[in-house]
Amino acid sequence: MSKPATRVRTSLRGGPTSRLEALTDAVFGFAITLLVVSLEVPTSFDVLLAAMRGFVAFGASFAILMMVWIYHYKFFKRYDLEDGVTILLNSVLLFVVLMYVYPLKFVFSAWLNRAAGVQGIDSWADLRLMFVIYGVGYCAVFIVFALLYLHAYRRRASLELTLVELIDTREHIASCLVMVGVGLASVVAGLVAPDNLWSILPGPMYMLIGPVQWIVGRHYTELKAQQESASAREMERLPA
Repeated sequence: MSKPATRVRTSLRGGPTSRLEALTDAVFGFAITLLVVSLEVPTSFDVLLAAMRGFVAFGASFAILMMVWIYHYKFFKRYDLEDGVTILLNSVLLFVVLMYVYPLKFVFSAWLNRAAGVQGIDSWADLRLMFVIYGVGYCAVFIVFALLYLHAYRRRASLELTLVELIDTREHIASCLVMVGVGLASVVAGLVAPDNLWSILPGPMYMLIGPVQWIVGRHYTELKAQQESASAREMERLPA
């Protein structure tokens, strides 16, 4: 009698919260605090409307910071690495997060102010430069994550990664590189776009992330399905 096929899943190797993760959580909490530190209690209706625009910008910035934190959380739950390379890359990530808190909020505030008819950017050149600054920080974050996953892949023997987990790790590297590639494309567009309506081009370029990530995800999903099927066939050949 053959054994039933078992789906191979990614192991969660992370244990209790380490000091490195605790430090990271504290830095992310501080970064979120910096997002709201400029908000004050409104003293008039006009000030309230201006503050409401600030809340929307805060929400968008908060969502991006949480996305980065979730990336970090999932990585350490999967691999639980605390060696020198991991600490160095994690430190670079925290540095970038803190450096780009205000530029991140400014990007969304500028867009919302523009939509509301409030002058926030004086020229097309300033708009392009804003996208360049944002894109550089965006690329830096996902370069760090790509390097973290690459480091985990190189430590696959000590981590005892399964074949499916190796494919999953390669998928995360590819996913991060997609983010970097789109960010670089936006930066280049910001540098070369003329000072006219084309200056907004770097923003919509981030919409490419969804379709490209879907293609990458589908490719690696097929690879993992093939490996899981092969593992299931191996188990079926085992004696009962």
